[in-house]
Amino acid sequence: MNGLPDIDAFMFRRAFLTQSMIGVGSTALAALMARNASPVAGATGPPNHAGPGQWPGVVDPRHHPPRAKRVIFLCMAGGPSHLETFDPKPTLAAMDGQPMPGSVTDQQPIAQLQGQTLRCLAPQFRFDRSGESGQQISDVLPWTRTVADEICILRSMVTEAINHDPAHTYMNTGSTISGRPSMGSWVTYGLGSECQDLPGFVVLTSQGGRNPQPLSSRQWHSGFLPGRFQGVPFQTFGDPVHYLGNPAGVNRGRQRDVVEAIRMLNTIVGRRQSDSEALTRISQYELAFRMQSSVPELREFSDESRATLDLYGAREPDGSFAANCLMARRLAERGVRFIQLYHRGWDHHNDLTRFMKVCAGHCDQASAALITDLKQRGMLDETLVIWGGEFGRTPMAQTNKGGPGRDHHMRAFSVWLAGGGIRGGQTYGATDDLGYHAVDRVVHVNDLHATMLHLLGIDHHQLTYRFQGRAFRLTDVGGRVVQDILA
Repeated sequence: MNGLPDIDAFMFRRAFLTQSMIGVGSTALAALMARNASPVAGATGPPNHAGPGQWPGVVDPRHHPPRAKRVIFLCMAGGPSHLETFDPKPTLAAMDGQPMPGSVTDQQPIAQLQGQTLRCLAPQFRFDRSGESGQQISDVLPWTRTVADEICILRSMVTEAINHDPAHTYMNTGSTISGRPSMGSWVTYGLGSECQDLPGFVVLTSQGGRNPQPLSSRQWHSGFLPGRFQGVPFQTFGDPVHYLGNPAGVNRGRQRDVVEAIRMLNTIVGRRQSDSEALTRISQYELAFRMQSSVPELREFSDESRATLDLYGAREPDGSFAANCLMARRLAERGVRFIQLYHRGWDHHNDLTRFMKVCAGHCDQASAALITDLKQRGMLDETLVIWGGEFGRTPMAQTNKGGPGRDHHMRAFSVWLAGGGIRGGQTYGATDDLGYHAVDRVVHVNDLHATMLHLLGIDHHQLTYRFQGRAFRLTDVGGRVVQDILA
């Protein structure tokens, strides 16, 4: 080997075999990435219709015919009161100011009202029958009342956590234990995305109201699933995605060279060390490169009609809930699989009446507009829309500066669903006379997740991922499909 360059001298037998395998990287990359995830029962392997580098999903074919292609989840962060929105309680109104019966509250978990005298607080808004279906909706939500015949109201929701962060974690992951994959990650892992130029799971946030609660990124994290399935937060003002733009003096051609070099290096690491995250980085760098063109166009509202902008009450992508709802429809049109909107401000421990009006002012019109717009465009039947918070509020008053409010409540709350195989114009389940306990056709968070997956064509028992010696799923060891609300 005398006279050979050092780099050639390095190519003894084992190194030669290793390096020659790397040479097929670009050819084998798509198949390698498809094989990277743990298989699920019923999966037959990647379908042949996925684009280059595009995750096809492990559930192919679907476990049963799907009713929905995508999900838009409108999260009212902080916990909107069911007693001021969708669950009228004449008995609670008649007992306003009276002590709560001990038979209702004894041995029940309480958040901030511990050690205080528990007194009834009447619903603060009038309820009227809305639409041909006659569903009872509070007059603090006049726009939602206009789509009463499209929505199904679940009055009997229950959860397992009484404080914000664990309750958000439970609503998003089906567990109060941090580190589990979010529902959007499960969906994109299972089904992939129909869009090559945008992430399959996008998160948008807004705020306005009382004490906007902080949100941890683990609410949209992929947990133990490969990192490519975590949600990508979009900013609706300023740069939509941090660090997406090129530095000064770097054109698209030079950026392509950088991406190619990084892809080659990550391929080497991924093949030598069987590193799934290196493969994730390859796909995400490629996606980011494509997003440099797709995201600016996505945020351009000038191609929307004046009637559409008026419908939502939005003019530009300014970070408002209204603009985010319009953005959600635009993302849905482009094939994004799971779109999650958070509006922070529904934590009403005091001055309930004023802050309910504030939050409804931010969210009511746009929520209804999203339903109307999707229906007008023929998209509602294939889009599942879910509206709700992480829990409800207590029938008992919480006395604070600025007027009474309501404490956190896990035993009963309301959520509505529309589109995507849901039978609208119905109210499902019920709470007791004081709105404390869900007592009829109770719907657990695991049931909500099971129903969502069912509408997407997934059997929630079969979408699993093996980790630390056991098969995990979004619904953990529970969950049932709520068949009575399906169209």
